[in-house]
Amino acid sequence: MRKSLLIANLILTCVGSSLARGEDWPGWMGPSRDNQWKPQTVPSSFPEGGLKALWSTKIAGGYSGPAVVGNRVYVTDMVTQADAKVDNFGRKAFDGNERVHCIDDESGKVLWTHEYPVTYAISYPAGPRCTPIVDGDRLYTLGAEGDLFCFEAASGKVIWSQKLKSVYKTDSPLWGYAAHPLIDGDNLITLAGGEGSQAVALNKKTGQEVWRFGAAKETGYSPPTIIQAGGVRQLILANPQAVNSVNPENGKLYWSIPYLADNGSIIMSPVHSGKHLFIGGYSNRNLLIELASNEPKAKELWRNQAKKGMSPVNVQPMVIGNIVYGCDQSREPSLGDQQAYQRSASRQRHGVYGKKRRSILFVQ
Repeated sequence: MRKSLLIANLILTCVGSSLARGEDWPGWMGPSRDNQWKPQTVPSSFPEGGLKALWSTKIAGGYSGPAVVGNRVYVTDMVTQADAKVDNFGRKAFDGNERVHCIDDESGKVLWTHEYPVTYAISYPAGPRCTPIVDGDRLYTLGAEGDLFCFEAASGKVIWSQKLKSVYKTDSPLWGYAAHPLIDGDNLITLAGGEGSQAVALNKKTGQEVWRFGAAKETGYSPPTIIQAGGVRQLILANPQAVNSVNPENGKLYWSIPYLADNGSIIMSPVHSGKHLFIGGYSNRNLLIELASNEPKAKELWRNQAKKGMSPVNVQPMVIGNIVYGCDQSREPSLGDQQAYQRSASRQRHGVYGKKRRSILFVQ
């Protein structure tokens, strides 16, 4: 199965005679991992007749978004000659190659590609899930079967790599490695799996392990998230059994609140506003947590209430002010919690499927 996506990040927008260029988008959900675009100038209208395509570059299957820094676009895909149709909740092994592309944003020319063999045995096996991360002069990618790479961003030279499944003696999650890694200071934090290593911190320069945390029957898909609460920085690590807060410097636990995800489906990154932390998933498995103001502690306010919290499944919500905006699996809008946790629910979207390829599209 391959997926055809129109990636509509409007990187270049021309309004009249002035050029408004968006800020760099170095990884998943942008520079602040908050899903918000904050260019210096924002177009007030589109040109008559719509936006003009500057270039289009064909790539193969996958679910990862692009990272854009300066005049470079980084994106991943997977190519295979196998019949890769697999039912949801099914696994069938087949071989292919995952690829990492660096594309010039002026012309759409592919500047370099790194390709490596991979055996997929996951559901929805169209390709990689995680958006690349640009950090200074380095690029980090995580493939669907746990192939983690650090590249020279300019040349594509491999600086270090790890096969997470081999290192941590585990299997890939049913839907593949899909939790976008997080760069925090000198560390790269990622979900790994295995005994005592649900999440690990690796030195971003060498790939050497700094700390590991957590045992969980299933790894989950929720990306690591750092918040400021209780007077400290807290790393929030959610898995199908619990929402955990740990010290991002050493992986030591601050607090943990049980969570029970149907089908191991905890996908969204927790969203934080004021003294509240919200996470939700399939079948109304939602949870609102109140964070202590003067120490790293927390308590549950409510859980699994359909009319108070959304069930976003695999669409990441975002917070603007005191309101959480997102998608709910019920497709029905409703008001949120009285604690200013309202929501705007729209129809659950699952992407547009095509036959062959997807493309990166720049518009003017």
